[in-house]
Amino acid sequence: MLKICSVFGHSEINITKELEENLTTAFKNLINEGCEIFLFGGFGMFDELCHRLISELKSTYKNIKRIYCLSDPRHLRPSKRPKWLKSEDYEDFVYLDLQFDWWYKRIYFRNCAMIDKSDVVVFYVEERKNSGAYKAYKYAKQKKKRIINLYN
Repeated sequence: MLKICSVFGHSEINITKELEENLTTAFKNLINEGCEIFLFGGFGMFDELCHRLISELKSTYKNIKRIYCLSDPRHLRPSKRPKWLKSEDYEDFVYLDLQFDWWYKRIYFRNCAMIDKSDVVVFYVEERKNSGAYKAYKYAKQKKKRIINLYN
């Protein structure tokens, strides 16, 4: 059965060679376990790092797909999409139906919808009260999702 993975982490992180190697190993293991779809929300250094590493792995694992989960349904139309979201960087763009329509809440509920669709969630997160990544982590724990947290 096809497995889905999403990634969440703090927007500003210290990217080390060790973190890159640990992430690459985790992604290879997930791919070998049948994970083929990787969901991205695209905010911050951790998301960018994960996207770069998955894109590099795509040359070896041709079947994996990078899916960008939009937080605004207008962005489904390429002409309305932010310029930094390039079609060649993802295999698809999707909008997950959300419960709230306010911008900040929209991001939170988009993250929850990504977690709901995921079999496993890869985090780089520490406990920070007002962190969106930490809120996503708590939500994934509440939903009893398989979690890989590479923060420590």
